[in-house]
Amino acid sequence: MFQWLRQLGVRKAKGATAPRGRLLVVRGKYDAAQTTPENRRHWANADHLSADAAMGADVRRVLRSRARYEVANNSYAKGIVLTLANYVVGTGPRLQMLTDDSEANRLIEQEFMRWAKAIGLAHKLRTMRTAQCESGECFGLLTSNPRIAAPVQLDLRLIEADQVSTPFGVLPPEERAVDGIVFDGFGNPIAYYVLRRHPGDQRAWRAGPDDYNLMPVESVVHLFRAERPAQSRGIPEVTSSLSLFATLRRYTLAVLGAAEQAALPSGVIYTDAPADAESAAVEPMDTVEMDRGTWMTMPYGWKIGQVKAEQPTTVYGDFKHEVINEIARCLNMPFNIAAGNSSGYNYASGRLDHQAFFKAIRVDQNFLGDMVLDRLLKAWLDEAVLIEGYLPQWLRQLGVDLPHQWFWDGFEHVDPQKEAGAQATRLQSNTTTLAAEYAKAGLDWESELRQRARELALMRELGLTAQTPTSPAAPTETDSQEDEDDVTEGVNAPALA
Repeated sequence: MFQWLRQLGVRKAKGATAPRGRLLVVRGKYDAAQTTPENRRHWANADHLSADAAMGADVRRVLRSRARYEVANNSYAKGIVLTLANYVVGTGPRLQMLTDDSEANRLIEQEFMRWAKAIGLAHKLRTMRTAQCESGECFGLLTSNPRIAAPVQLDLRLIEADQVSTPFGVLPPEERAVDGIVFDGFGNPIAYYVLRRHPGDQRAWRAGPDDYNLMPVESVVHLFRAERPAQSRGIPEVTSSLSLFATLRRYTLAVLGAAEQAALPSGVIYTDAPADAESAAVEPMDTVEMDRGTWMTMPYGWKIGQVKAEQPTTVYGDFKHEVINEIARCLNMPFNIAAGNSSGYNYASGRLDHQAFFKAIRVDQNFLGDMVLDRLLKAWLDEAVLIEGYLPQWLRQLGVDLPHQWFWDGFEHVDPQKEAGAQATRLQSNTTTLAAEYAKAGLDWESELRQRARELALMRELGLTAQTPTSPAAPTETDSQEDEDDVTEGVNAPALA
């Protein structure tokens, strides 16, 4: 092989040979890897730090504080974060057990949802999703709360990311600690340092060096999205758009200030007389008070010119549109949801933009189920089996792993008639199931069919006629062509409500 490479290297273009022993060197080149005077400043802050080094405690503290500030003071940031949490969590998840014992399934589902309502699980999940967006991560402590109005008194107590930190002077002897999280030799988290008071609490100064708890991993739920391998802590999801939020606010205030200044009865005093001409003396930068709705006279030789109202300009709306669109892109959110304005959308473009967003929502819901809900269900079952007579006897074993799934709120279709027709077609062609169709709406197919059976039985008992609804027509080729026309026609299509 080396002999072949040696022979290949001594060849020159057009069949000429290079002197023996001389090799031709081939070098690959990437424009983005070159440092030029034009791009030197742009790449000045690029580094090759590890994930934990680049996202150190000081860096994350600054990002968290700035993201919280923007969410608290920028209505677009507030609306985007709240909308994301409402879409992901909605009214809360619903449990469906999949064991062979139907009675046990209904009992567990009923009692778990009773406990979830008692602790406000849906609200806490929305808070966790909001914190993940604006702070990068959220922690939950599995504790016991005697005030829970349910047989299982397990509770989920949420704490901010600032409260999980390695106390000063504490160095684990054998494990690796990354800002409050202790890892074993295999990279698994085994414990968390939880400060008893928030570092920003006014009473935190009273805390001593030992004012913390070392919580085992079984008692802590850590919700964050790792964007790099070996990343231990999270940064705000809106990090890449923080500067855009600031730009949007500054531009809006600047336009408003200019418009207000032009709207006031203000002006500039000037004279056409030459510098050596005789005119009334006016000192530079003098101000003249004017009453609203009155006429006034100017000094001899001087005139007044009012400031023209030139704000907002015609590009003001376009600028805000592009900035909001760029802000929402890091969250996979379409512009009309981020801005709360669908006036420029039609039916087809609305569906296209929402597909990527709904896909991201389903990924988030699955992630919440794996990282939070499954942990909560396991902890709840471990507590429930200790209560005599609460669960069936065959379930009373610690660490039992029961098959289950989580249902979330479904997404409403912009054209229910077309969706119903497509659904009927899929059911008739056996390309879907009732379970799958009900799951899209966030419903349990067994519960819905049982409810429908009870309704029909009551209608027969009362002598009411139960008319079977006719199946809506499936989408035709004409309908599909109309959708395509909506895409091509753009603004000529009806606006999405």
